Amino acid sequence: MASELCKTISVARLEKHKNLFLNYRNLHHFPLELLKDEGLQYLERLYMKRNSLTTLVQYYITLKKYLHSNNIVVVPEAIGSLVKLQCLDLSDNALEIVCPEIGRLRALRHLRLANNQLQFLPPEVGDLKELQTLDISTNRLLTLPERLHLCLSLQYLTVDRNRLWCVPRHLCQLPSLNELSMAGNRLAFLPLDLGRSRELQYVYVDNNIHLKGLPSYLYNKVIGCSGCGAPIQVSEVKLLSFSSGQLTVFLPAEVKAIGTEHDHVLPLQELAMRSLYHTYHNFLKDLNFLSPISLPRSLLELLHCPLGHCHRCSEPMFTIVYPKLFPLRETPMAGLHQGRTTVSFVAYCCSTQCLQTFDLLS
Repeated sequence: MASELCKTISVARLEKHKNLFLNYRNLHHFPLELLKDEGLQYLERLYMKRNSLTTLVQYYITLKKYLHSNNIVVVPEAIGSLVKLQCLDLSDNALEIVCPEIGRLRALRHLRLANNQLQFLPPEVGDLKELQTLDISTNRLLTLPERLHLCLSLQYLTVDRNRLWCVPRHLCQLPSLNELSMAGNRLAFLPLDLGRSRELQYVYVDNNIHLKGLPSYLYNKVIGCSGCGAPIQVSEVKLLSFSSGQLTVFLPAEVKAIGTEHDHVLPLQELAMRSLYHTYHNFLKDLNFLSPISLPRSLLELLHCPLGHCHRCSEPMFTIVYPKLFPLRETPMAGLHQGRTTVSFVAYCCSTQCLQTFDLLS
């Protein structure tokens, strides 16, 4: 096996191969022959799937690395040295930790970490400004880092089959996101602004059994919601809920109050936050004028990223929402989602006026 491996590498060096396939070779260690001489300077893609690698080495070369289906447990700090790396596939390993140094891979465009044992992602993932594809499906993630919204080039995000119970509302700010797949998690609600971006066209949330409400922004998108809205006692989920007739939806944990068509006066905190927000946007353009002393950090963060925007007039909302349900079974989309009788579109409005005038089909 060793002589055959050396021969394969030697041929690739002599013939200046751009692709090198070392799949299914039962390798336990990274072949150091790859690091010798300058003969492999033309190599662009290295495929090493279905081996028995347990670690990575520091490998200074511009490569696309396909290392899935090994037994790698940790992505080491040395990975940060591969500053020109564009594609990294570590799917089907035994990864438990991704080190913060992964944020140094500023040229990385595709990151695949599916089928591992990750419980969290480092916030530094948000430093990957060129990242277009992120697949972290089939792991043990409970949540996603808020800084993920800083991945300005991210187009495809797949987090199927994890343990997510919420999605940071900051992800609604991703300017390039086209497809979001979160099937098979534990989601009971979605961010109010999900679907507000015109770029986002495909959203899949199948098999989140507690999920009963879809933001009305998703109405004209391609959505998957099979297996959602299963019957459940509200008391089983400790979240704020809103009911209309026999339908009940859960609301994001950040929602502090629910308004109705009879609540014409907004809470004082909501009025203050909206006033401060408009002062910032219309005049100052910079929230740095607010020191942490003058405003608690939690409220300052809320000003940067509101709870959501009114589905009728786009007014920012911070603590209170006026929800309105549109059962999916009563919309023209019912034929596409047969059997999804307990799932509803939810319009989140900012006032009684918007609540009364909002029409999903208009």
